[in-house]
Amino acid sequence: MKLANRIITFVLVVALLFTGMGTTVEKVLNDVKLGLDLQGGFEVLYEVEALDQGQKITQSVLADTTKALDNRINEFGVSEPSIEIEGEDRIRVQLAGLADQDSARELLSSTANLTFRDVNDNILLDGTDLKEGGAAPSFDQQNQPIVTLTLKDAAKFAEVTQKVMSMGAPNNLLVVWLDFEEGVDSYAEESKKPPEEQKFVSAASVTQVLNTTDVMISGSFTVDETKNFASILNAGSLPVKLTEIYSTSVGAQFGEDALNDTVFAGVVGVLLIFLFMLLYYRLPGFISIITLSVFTYLVLIVFNGINAVLTLPGIAAIVLGIGMAVDANILTAERIREELRVGHSVKDAFKLGSKQSLSAIIDAQLTTLLAAAVLFYYGTSSVKGFATTLIISILLSFVTAVWGSRVLQGLLVNSGYFNNPAWFGISRSKQHSLDEGITSLDLSTKFDKLDFVGNRKKFYAISTIILVAGIVVLGVFKLNLGIDFSSGTRVEIKSDTALVQEEVKDYLNEIGFANEDVVISGDNQTIAVMRYKDDFSQQQVLDFKEQVNEKYGHEPSLSTVSDTVGKELAKNAMYALALAALGIIIYVAIRFEWRMGLGAIVSLLHDVFFIIVIFSILRLEVDITFIAAVLTIVGYSINDTIVTFDRIRENIDRHEKITTKEELALIVNKSLRQTMGRSVNTVLTVIVVVIALIFLGAPSIQNFSIALLIGLVTGIYSSICIAAQVWYSLKCREMDKKGTSVVKKEKKQWGSDEPQV
Repeated sequence: MKLANRIITFVLVVALLFTGMGTTVEKVLNDVKLGLDLQGGFEVLYEVEALDQGQKITQSVLADTTKALDNRINEFGVSEPSIEIEGEDRIRVQLAGLADQDSARELLSSTANLTFRDVNDNILLDGTDLKEGGAAPSFDQQNQPIVTLTLKDAAKFAEVTQKVMSMGAPNNLLVVWLDFEEGVDSYAEESKKPPEEQKFVSAASVTQVLNTTDVMISGSFTVDETKNFASILNAGSLPVKLTEIYSTSVGAQFGEDALNDTVFAGVVGVLLIFLFMLLYYRLPGFISIITLSVFTYLVLIVFNGINAVLTLPGIAAIVLGIGMAVDANILTAERIREELRVGHSVKDAFKLGSKQSLSAIIDAQLTTLLAAAVLFYYGTSSVKGFATTLIISILLSFVTAVWGSRVLQGLLVNSGYFNNPAWFGISRSKQHSLDEGITSLDLSTKFDKLDFVGNRKKFYAISTIILVAGIVVLGVFKLNLGIDFSSGTRVEIKSDTALVQEEVKDYLNEIGFANEDVVISGDNQTIAVMRYKDDFSQQQVLDFKEQVNEKYGHEPSLSTVSDTVGKELAKNAMYALALAALGIIIYVAIRFEWRMGLGAIVSLLHDVFFIIVIFSILRLEVDITFIAAVLTIVGYSINDTIVTFDRIRENIDRHEKITTKEELALIVNKSLRQTMGRSVNTVLTVIVVVIALIFLGAPSIQNFSIALLIGLVTGIYSSICIAAQVWYSLKCREMDKKGTSVVKKEKKQWGSDEPQV
């Protein structure tokens, strides 16, 4: 019986969804907060140190410091800055879209401890004597920039000026200092230096008693310097000393180009996925296009709702999240196609296929969620943003790719208008009759000639050779560690015209930043990349940016990491990988058995090691986003492995009891052949996106994308040729040792029957 009302309901639901998205998508996109790598800006990690001996850095002190930093940032008009306390003695500041990065960075870390002293460095007044908001930029009678101060107590200032005046010339000077260091600074030493190198702000002669609250500070100021000086005084002094241990600064043009390139690459990749799903899976593919569009929209909605910041790796995570959502659709579509080939009707095949695929989908995505959670916990900055987006993507894929797809597909299937298996890419000639008693285990596949179990020793040999060769390669070439792990400074210079390596080297030498390791990159050779072993000081960063901007017309991007942070990142990366592996093996052991968990971890280590070796051979830079890529591959690889193990377990259950190794080998081979099509299709869809990111995306995520590509290829190999074979070998050893057979294991089903429409 055909039910037109189901079709009408489907059309109305889809029309309602796309109308809602179409009318609000512009606002949603406008509300997305872009990270500094997409709009320019800077990020800095400060280590908080005590100003005085005996001062303890408590959470209360850190909170007071963040409040003072926030006050200063407000002076620069930055919208929604990010200031976070990390651990017991660190504060991370992110300012995206800031026009005047140099001034902000210079003034943020200044303790702004204003003091008025005599020539003997005795303190006479300090910042507490300044009226709140009492500093302002101004001009003197000669139209020279000055800073005016309003003090709280005129009588106290009169007393101070009386004391200084009585010291007589040439010692009757009121010296104004900002961040005077006791035991280090002195007027006697600083006065010997040229005016432009002196640390004190000004030194004015006092020839009369001044009974006033109005004070003028003059010096060799520029207009901008008086504005910044006044702003930081009004914001208040910091209760601690801030030492910069990590920083990254991205020029606005770099951010804009990165955003445009990566969004374009993502759109191209997603459109190719849509085309593949439609042509190969037909009706399920059409449904997946609808739900994937809704999925992407919902990711942005949730992203905005939690006030998250979208970074370059975050965009990659959204695109890769689409790939994972596709996997859920492919899993279901493949199971439906199997049931159709067995001889079931479209309605029964849809019901059975949806139910049977649910367990594999949930198991696979939960293990990926575990890897993403570990990455979030140990990640920093953009990597944490990547993990956040990936977690959101995984959770929302349950709503759209699992539940939403099945509701919409159920409307069409149960309408009675799509009873022809051709709608699912299956011709009637490939269908059996239910009377034949054929099960999905008996169905032929495109891979029936492949004997995976019989060739397992060859697979072991290949992997062993890779392991030995990899150890040799790493011993000879080692890893090309980026500044994230080795400390130092990484610089990118952008030009409107093609750059020549030797010319850039000569220019760097000319301005005092000599570097022989200059790499020219970019589509039009307009980007120069170089690394310095030493981390730049704050002043060096400011000087470098000013000179390069003047020469090339674009502010360069700089990342500086101290040795402390580099070692810490490396340690956290190892913790992350170890914890992810431990969590996965425990989960797989509970849901399946410990031998499968061990096989999964062996295949994961195989993948990770292979990626590391390839990066060593190609001399690609290993940075913190590389760790994000590795953990993402851990998620994808375990996803593939779980689907394979789920099918092995299901086929064992159908046999109730397996007594011989030959029978077990047949089950494993059949299971691998049955899941091979799904694995290839899933990986291909994600590879399409990754290749688009490599060739069309921003250069800053190119290594990230290359690591993903390598991992995806090795992941499918290890899931089939390593993980399953390790389990088979361990199972055979158990059968030999204990003389036992493999019996059906009752598995707990996730959830209940599928949504009924």
